[in-house]
Amino acid sequence: MDSVDRAIIAALREDGRISNAALAQKVGLTAGPCLRRVQRLEADGIILGYTADINPEALGQSFEVGLDIELKWGDRETVERFEDTMAGFDEVLELLRLFGSPDYFVRVAVADLHAYERFLTKKVLTIPGVQGTDSAFPMKIIKSQRPHLNTGKSFDE
Repeated sequence: MDSVDRAIIAALREDGRISNAALAQKVGLTAGPCLRRVQRLEADGIILGYTADINPEALGQSFEVGLDIELKWGDRETVERFEDTMAGFDEVLELLRLFGSPDYFVRVAVADLHAYERFLTKKVLTIPGVQGTDSAFPMKIIKSQRPHLNTGKSFDE
């Protein structure tokens, strides 16, 4: 990958629906070579796909929480049951198994604090093997892959 490929990737991250002509102009190429580079980046598995960035409020998911989870036991049955159950919850945006402690980091999105409390007590804490949880609520978004969130504003502004 060279600097032009990186510029193409940056432009597509900012606007995945940009036309090839506008993309080519933005990165200093003509339309044909630009399209061939994008197709090569797709074929090489560098560009994995294109998605729409949806307003979380419209989905009732404007309240995000970072959730650390510890399991009591590390046997395969407990781990698989936990992972399958958590992955099936609509509220779970990301589920990461970690080395060390905690065992898992989960990014959760719900409507508000009350919905989070219900999710935690009625769903997460009922999964067999969950030993403990720790929740972290964001104060300010400093940097995000979603460009419209990079405001640097605190949540109370």
